[in-house]
Amino acid sequence: MNNESRIKALLFDVFGTVVDWRSGVARDVSSFLSRQAISADAFKFADAWRRQYSPAMEEVRSGRRPFVRLDLLHMENLVKVLTDFGVNVGSIPAEDLVELNLAWHRLDPWPDSVEGLLRMKRRFIIAPLSNGNIRLMVDMAKRAALPWDAILGAEVIRAYKPTPRVYSDTVELLGLNPAEVCMVAAHNADLAAARQCGLRTAFIARPLEHGPSQQTDLKAEQDWDFIGESLNDVATQLGCPT
Repeated sequence: MNNESRIKALLFDVFGTVVDWRSGVARDVSSFLSRQAISADAFKFADAWRRQYSPAMEEVRSGRRPFVRLDLLHMENLVKVLTDFGVNVGSIPAEDLVELNLAWHRLDPWPDSVEGLLRMKRRFIIAPLSNGNIRLMVDMAKRAALPWDAILGAEVIRAYKPTPRVYSDTVELLGLNPAEVCMVAAHNADLAAARQCGLRTAFIARPLEHGPSQQTDLKAEQDWDFIGESLNDVATQLGCPT
């Protein structure tokens, strides 16, 4: 039996795996900082905003806070980062903050993403399994032409990765068994959590996700089922037509 023969669906991490969040966020941050006459480095600001991501979700994962969608967490984190950068948030019009927060809805795909997804879509069900909320994923997909068959993820399950039921309940929603589903991600921890739930795993190297000084997830840290340098590389391994 071929390694891919039982797989019927592919689930994808999105931020960092399918889209380049850092460049997209920094682009919108740069415009915002200019309009507000704030002197700061847009990439450092984007990195600081992203660093708030996991701690904010941990408040939900731990049970200390009920589930709220990522858009709200991003907005709360934006206010924190602006304050940390010495900005008087009260002086910024609310609509400008809302517009900047939508930067996460406007991210560009990596150069190989759309082609790789289209190849995979011909053979498998493909869907995001992201911590991003539904509207965020839809807006991003429409702008970037990401050809999902469905929008799945944290808001559907009302929990954040790597909570096990995010993976197991998503498999159940698809009407499949875990071994028939492959998690695709550029993050070893995401794949480890998926493997614990019985899913197959595919690692995509994205060494520039966090910029030129990235120190994490530069290579596969376990013997994942598939390991590639791009989505096209994994698509070929999965036997997807060109």
